[in-house]
Amino acid sequence: MAKKCKCECPECMPEWLATFGDLMSLLLCFFVLLLSMSTMDAKKVKEAIGSLAGALSVLEGGTQTEVSRERIQKATPIQKSEETAQTVNKLSQAVAEFKEFTQGGKGPAIVLEEGEEGFFIRLPADITFPPGSAQITNEDSLLFLKRIAIIIKEYLPKNVEIQVRGYTDNMPPPPNSPYKDNWELSAARALAVLRILIKNGVNPSQLSAAAYGPYHPISSNLTPEGRAKNRRVEIWFFAKKNKEEIQKSVLDKTK
Repeated sequence: MAKKCKCECPECMPEWLATFGDLMSLLLCFFVLLLSMSTMDAKKVKEAIGSLAGALSVLEGGTQTEVSRERIQKATPIQKSEETAQTVNKLSQAVAEFKEFTQGGKGPAIVLEEGEEGFFIRLPADITFPPGSAQITNEDSLLFLKRIAIIIKEYLPKNVEIQVRGYTDNMPPPPNSPYKDNWELSAARALAVLRILIKNGVNPSQLSAAAYGPYHPISSNLTPEGRAKNRRVEIWFFAKKNKEEIQKSVLDKTK
């Protein structure tokens, strides 16, 4: 009678455990793919936490749960609202269409950007004004400014202030210019844009103008290209209350 062989091999894992391990690995890969294809929105995460906190009454901030469908993530002092977001969208669309219409998307560098005080539209002076002049003769630029005025009038919240700022390069105005220096030229160009906005229905109480001459360049004045970038007019949008707070802080420091 043959002897029964005693096998010393280790006992194998149950069949169900191998299947379960494969399933967990597939689920892990699936969620990693979902995470890699998604974008994290810090504000939405905060709102989700607030919603959970409001439901459980445990954490702070549970009441701040409202989400705007047209909200734009911009680091500006202007309070985010549907009105402001719609204004930015309309202005951005107008800028894109102007560039597309002028030179097939490769035209003048009119841009909509954000800054420390708010957001602004930058208009290169070379496509708006003749050299040494503050008269807007370019018909495309006039139509663009009229459209900006319509957007401001229809969509911009009343608590937003608009300031038109004029800048030049470091070269003096040409001899045939009626302006004796860059201060006068930058001021006249800012006022020319401001008057077009008023003419097309923008509330004058929301408007102001400022001249910076050649003293705030955004590029080098050593090259023609750099000087062309420095000759510009910017239309700034920022909340009125922020300006009042700054003035108050200045007064407090002087006391």
